[in-house]
Amino acid sequence: MGTNFYVRGWRGRDRMDPKHHIGKRSAAGLYCWDCGVTLCKYGPEKIHYGCHHGPFCNCGWYNKCPNCGKKPIKEGIGDGAVGRELGFNKEIPAKKTGVASCSSFTWAMDPKEFLKRKVIIWNEYGDTFTKKEFLQILEECPIQYKDSIGEWFS
Repeated sequence: MGTNFYVRGWRGRDRMDPKHHIGKRSAAGLYCWDCGVTLCKYGPEKIHYGCHHGPFCNCGWYNKCPNCGKKPIKEGIGDGAVGRELGFNKEIPAKKTGVASCSSFTWAMDPKEFLKRKVIIWNEYGDTFTKKEFLQILEECPIQYKDSIGEWFS
């Protein structure tokens, strides 16, 4: 589950072309916003992979921050990262405090090159964003992957 973002103006079947595909935001589980760490026991590179017990096992996640010991705040479907991906969370994206859900962002386009461009951004649901609004969306994405820059993916 996730949301793809694009530079406005792509044509035809090439929407996943890194010239047009900025990247994909995905719900990424619990994160300590104060310490800057994921609660995934195996680190940020394993957030989107289930443990070996199966997809519904929670053994790969700490139940509190491994650094400061804070426990997660209670989030409903309308205010967490999963709710954001499902379209229920309509709050303005923002950096959080304490332990709460977060999103990751996988870049298809080089972020340095993206920041130089004057663009209108849109997502796969047809919502449009200014660059300022898009950068605000990235505030909820403390985990960013750059290993897919220049790759075609969805």
